[in-house]
Amino acid sequence: MSDLYIGLMTGTSLDGIDAALVDFSAGRPHLVDALCAPLPEALRAQLLALQSAGHDELHHAALAANAHSRACAAAIRQLLERAACRAQEVRAIGNHGQTIRHRPELGYTLQIGNHALLAELTGIDVVGDFRSRDVAANGQGAPLVPAFHDALFSREGETRVLVNVGGIANLTVLPEQGNVTGWDCGPGNVLMDAWIQQHLGRSYDADGAWAATGCVLPELLQALLAEPWFALPAPKSTGRDLFHAGWLAAHLTGRRDRPEDVQATLCALTAQTIADAVHSQNPAALYLCGGGAHNAELRRMLSCELPQTRITTTAELGVDPDWVEAYAFAWLARACLLRQPANLPAVTGAQGLRVLGAIYPK
Repeated sequence: MSDLYIGLMTGTSLDGIDAALVDFSAGRPHLVDALCAPLPEALRAQLLALQSAGHDELHHAALAANAHSRACAAAIRQLLERAACRAQEVRAIGNHGQTIRHRPELGYTLQIGNHALLAELTGIDVVGDFRSRDVAANGQGAPLVPAFHDALFSREGETRVLVNVGGIANLTVLPEQGNVTGWDCGPGNVLMDAWIQQHLGRSYDADGAWAATGCVLPELLQALLAEPWFALPAPKSTGRDLFHAGWLAAHLTGRRDRPEDVQATLCALTAQTIADAVHSQNPAALYLCGGGAHNAELRRMLSCELPQTRITTTAELGVDPDWVEAYAFAWLARACLLRQPANLPAVTGAQGLRVLGAIYPK
């Protein structure tokens, strides 16, 4: 039987569908090919609208889930064509879906995506709903990628720290000895993306160029850092349920700051909350992945906050930083089919190891 899997990821940033084709047949997994398919603008608008309560949202969520699965199927067809691979050769698709609510403190997390429709459209088994089993075991359901980081990036005799900077930033500590740990640090790109969209009509701040034209506002930064969530101990996770445009607007009430200065301050917020998480680990190098790995201004700020730490990306470890999360969901799909536990209780706070995901046969 084939040992090829596809991983799909649409993250908090809503910047596209990452699709990765991974071959597990040779021991160490091998990334065969990967691509990012832009989200149709109408679907992106639907998904953004679902981030907050609205009229008839169950109906709108169901329609968005169908549209999301059709977009995923189109991305998979493109990926398979590029890789000269047939659908029959792929064992399963690991589909994260799109998070529209994340409330583990209330016992649920919701990632929409019609996995049955995706299986129908592709003719490939689909594994989805990875987070719910961990939440059912009193875990946070996030972050899930540290187990994958451990499998792929751990090295005996060396402590490695990885940070995925997507919409939310999350950290993984691969220690020289002892348990792997990890937690969400706070906003990654989500607030910077929202702010530049509001003022310049752009979906993201390419290379951090706009932030670099501004000046950090110390009083505003301290007010943002006073958010009680930052003081919570790990395990912890977060998302747009907390860090959204309304949260930022509340902090800006009565202020008349230049927009570029607010953008610089939001970049500093991401840098400082990552650095605060990394400081205690004292790593020689910090490996970044996700879209934020390309933000030169963020990397500059991180270097200032962590002068003794070399700031680099997972490319140095053999995986392009753009594809780490999609790669991880291919790995998680395989673990599910093999009935292998894939959560880390030390990371999520779950009561024990659990097999993650639900299987939708083709």
